[in-house]
Parts: sequence; structure tokens; C-alpha cells
Amino acid sequence: MRTLRDTPLSMLDLVSVREDGSVAEALATSLKTAQHAETLGFTRYWLAEHHNLPGIASSATAVLVGYIAAGTRRIRVGSGGIMLPNHAPLVVAEAFGTLAELYPDRIDLGLGRAPGTDRVTMRALRRDRVETEADFPRDVADLQQLLGPPLAGQAVVAMPGAGTKVPIWLLGSSLFSARLAAERGLPYAFAAHFAPRLLQQAVDLYRHEFRPSAALARPYVMIGVPLIAAPSDDEAQFLASSTYQRVLGILRGDRGRFPPPVEGYMSRLDPHERDAIGDFLGAAVIGSPDSVRRGLTELLHSTAADELMLVCDIYDPALRLRSLDIVATCAA
Repeated sequence: MRTLRDTPLSMLDLVSVREDGSVAEALATSLKTAQHAETLGFTRYWLAEHHNLPGIASSATAVLVGYIAAGTRRIRVGSGGIMLPNHAPLVVAEAFGTLAELYPDRIDLGLGRAPGTDRVTMRALRRDRVETEADFPRDVADLQQLLGPPLAGQAVVAMPGAGTKVPIWLLGSSLFSARLAAERGLPYAFAAHFAPRLLQQAVDLYRHEFRPSAALARPYVMIGVPLIAAPSDDEAQFLASSTYQRVLGILRGDRGRFPPPVEGYMSRLDPHERDAIGDFLGAAVIGSPDSVRRGLTELLHSTAADELMLVCDIYDPALRLRSLDIVATCAA
């Protein structure tokens, strides 16, 4: 069983656009955060793919991966994830193959099967394509082939891409991707940062059904964890009110820019709204250093995760960096 001290820490960034900020500032904040995470010894820094959301600037995920990789030196950089139904596998292979050639042994390709957006935007991205359940496994297989060594007589070769063997991760919040990751012998990342309900069931299924592959000899589980750390529990809860507001906006279908914290925000809500936010953030670890250490340790004990990917959104960028400092100290 891993302890917090020997568990790799990583970070997933949504590239939040703050109410009083610009997209350019959000991008600059992400780079500064990645650089700070690197100095703290974080293993990887991933960027999410979302579209048509005024508060999230990570739609061109592969471009952002290159931006962050160019501004750092050692930390692995990747997608958390590329929403594969939005893209042709060849285009993904060429983009991430190019990144792998520019930044050798530093690029990860996390894949999801959700659109990462609303239905109208989904249609704009996919045009007339209708997704079926069989498409995602087939597209994953295509990517594995395109990023592997070319086969004799292979008609379509990703250039760049072929032979780079960019590590592929499957991401999910349900049992579908857990089962597929196990079947293909790929590492699995569970999105407990927004959908924790099936966490234990998905992880157990993945480990039970895992088949060793050329990519991975034994199962490897990473878990997304909402994380906000501060010197005191009260301050952490105050800072977390920005996330609480965003979550309630998502649940109401009212998505805006990332809002500043509000004192006593949760106490103003109806009980069912508080419960809904609590369900959404069921895996969150929010509090003082002692609370953070205890919360992350309990999560490790219950899941035996191999790696934790923190989702740390705080309105004040400096306090976001402080939050990462705190969790790194807790893990030291």
C-alpha cells in the first residue's frame, strides 16, 4: 500500500478564465503554475479539453501541451484528455507525434470518450458524424497503431507520430473506459474530480480485468482529486467557494467565468443545492495541512491509487501556488 510520501503527485489544469481576467492571463497563469509544479517535483501536468465555455480556455489542448512543454524542462505534459470523438485519430497522432519529437519522453496522451461540451457545440465539432459505442475502442486501436512502428504495407502512416509510442492513457468516470483500459493493458485515470460516484467500482473492475500488454505490465491507476489547501480549514473553505459557485453553475446550466470567493457561500444555499455540490465534489480534499494530509491518505487507503492528479483552482493565482506548496510539504 502506497503512502502519501511515496505517491506521485500530478496536476490537471482547466485553464480557468477569471471574472476580472483575460484569456491571455489565464494562459500565462497556467504556464507559471506548471513551472511551479515542476519545481515541487510533480510528475506530470495535464490540460483538459472543453469547448464553448467562457470560463475555460483549454479548447486547443494540443497547442497548450506544446506551450507548457516549451516553458518547462522535466515535467511530463499531456492531455487530460483529448476527447477522441471530436477528432480523427490520424490528426491526434500527428499532433502528439510532433509534440513527442519536440519534447522527447515528456508527452502523455490521455483520451476520453465524452464530447467535453454541449450538444450544439458537439455538432459544430463533429459536423454530421454520429457517434456509436464501437467508435471509441476502434479509434483507440487506430491511435495505438498510428503511434507504433509502421507495419509492412500500412497505407496510412502518421508523420510525425509513427514509432514515437506516445503513452496512451484512458480516462473515464464510468465502467466503460475502465473495462477498455483493462482489456488493452493501458493506464487508467478516473475522473473523481467531477464524478466520484463510481470510483471504487471502476478501479476494482480495472484491476480485476487487467491484461498485461507491451505498454504496461501491471495495472496503474491515477485518480483526479479536487484539492484546495490553505493554512486553516476556514480559509480553505472560503477559497473553495469559487469552485462551489462554478459547480452550481454547471448543475444549473449557467456557466460563466471563474468567480472570486464569497464568505459563507454554502450557508446561503438551499440544502438540495449543498447536497448536489457535495456529490459533485465527493472526492475533494479541502482544508489545512493536517486536513489535506488526512484526506489524501484516506483516499489512498480506500483506492490504493498509484498516482494522484490534483485539480486545484483558486481565484488568486498566488494562493493557488501556495496550495501546491502545502500539499507538497504534506507529501514530503
